[in-house]
Amino acid sequence: MNITTKPNPVLLVHGINDTATVFCKMSPQLARKGWLVHDIDLTPNNCSRPLDYLAKQIANYVEKTFPPEQPIDIVGFSMGGIVSRYYIQRLGGIDRVGRFITISSPHHGTVLAYLLDRPGSIQMRPDSPFLADLNRDFAMLDRINFTSIWTPFDLMIVPPTSSQLLVGRDVQVPVALHAWMITDPKAIAAVVEALSEDIRQHHPLGQTPPPQKLPSIDSNI
Repeated sequence: MNITTKPNPVLLVHGINDTATVFCKMSPQLARKGWLVHDIDLTPNNCSRPLDYLAKQIANYVEKTFPPEQPIDIVGFSMGGIVSRYYIQRLGGIDRVGRFITISSPHHGTVLAYLLDRPGSIQMRPDSPFLADLNRDFAMLDRINFTSIWTPFDLMIVPPTSSQLLVGRDVQVPVALHAWMITDPKAIAAVVEALSEDIRQHHPLGQTPPPQKLPSIDSNI
C-alpha cells in the first residue's frame, strides 16, 4: 500500500439483485491489507425503485456511520457504481469521497436494461434522461481519484465499453464474466491499486451542483 497515512474507510456498494455478501472475497482481502471495510444492502435491490432513491440510502449511511471530517473511498459494482455516482455528483458525496472506483458499471447504459420495465432499469438504458443528466457534468469526477475497472468480455454491460468514462483512470482486465469482476484476483488487484493511489488533488468543499429535477418515471410501465 502506497498510502503514507491511515487509509480511508472503504464503502462497498453492490449491484442489481445482489446484497453486500457478494463482496465475500474482496472484502476480507481489503481488510487484510489494512482497510476498514464497510458495506451496505440497498433496498430494494431489484430496480423496482429509482436509482436516486437508492443513492439516498448511501447518503444516509455515510452520514450516520462516519464523522463529518472523515473522508471515505467508495467501490461500486455494476448498478452500485451508478447509484454511487448519483450520491457523489448530486447528493454531496463529492465533498466526502477521496477515491471512487466503479467496476463494470453502465455509465452509458446497457441494452440488457430493456429486459426489465422497472424504474431503476429504465434509468440504466442507453441515452436515458437519468444517465444523460449524470454524464453532462461527469468531468466533476476529476476532482477526486476516479477509476473505472471493466472487462471487454462483459455480457451484462452491453456494449462493454459503456463502462468507460473520459475522466480518471481506465483499467481493462481480461475477466470472462460480469459476476467474476469482484472475485477474480486480477480485478481485486486493480481495486487494491486504485485504493492505494495518493489523492491527486484537494477540492474545496461546498461546491456540489444542486440536484437536477429528472423526468418522472412511471413504475407501471
